[in-house]
Amino acid sequence: SLRWELTRYLQELWRKKQSDVLRFLLRVRAWEYRQGQRVVRVTQPTRPDKARRLGYKAKQGFVVYRVRIRRGGRKRPVHNGNMHGKPKNHGINEIKWYRNKRSLAEERVGRECGNLRVLNSYWINQDSTFKYYEVILVDPNHKAILSDPRINWICSSVHKHREQRGLTSAGRQGRGLHGKGHGYSKRRPSRRAVWKRHNTLSLRRYR
Repeated sequence: SLRWELTRYLQELWRKKQSDVLRFLLRVRAWEYRQGQRVVRVTQPTRPDKARRLGYKAKQGFVVYRVRIRRGGRKRPVHNGNMHGKPKNHGINEIKWYRNKRSLAEERVGRECGNLRVLNSYWINQDSTFKYYEVILVDPNHKAILSDPRINWICSSVHKHREQRGLTSAGRQGRGLHGKGHGYSKRRPSRRAVWKRHNTLSLRRYR
């Protein structure tokens, strides 16, 4: 069908990011995004094919926000670069944050929109200073969402601020839960839980 052909065309277009068309579009859009606010609502997704693959529907109750995240590592926030500790912990500049930028983008939007639930997110642009993401959010109190059996799971209160608890796709990726196969049983339910289970001496009371 025509709709499928258009979707396929968009997928191929975004896959070739070094093409002349996309390089020009990304450069112009990066300039436009730099002039705006850090978190801003957009009327429709920049990448509709990607948004639909991640759960977005063009219906009431779905919202898309664009967010800007500063690139680079995380400088340790200590006064005068003084850690007051052992030399092992003296590093200040070459420190990397343990989570990815997309997860941070979701958290920032989730804090701004406390009444919405973060569904997913995707990359749209970057320049020398910033990375730009679009975050898909859902209104859990909207009638169109509550009555849709494919998405109303997110209305349950256990999904409040799932982006801050590592439950979104970006959060699970940062926790190492996207892999399969040999050795990945050591990642579930979490690295710390597996470490604790293997390093805790458990003795029966009557033995």
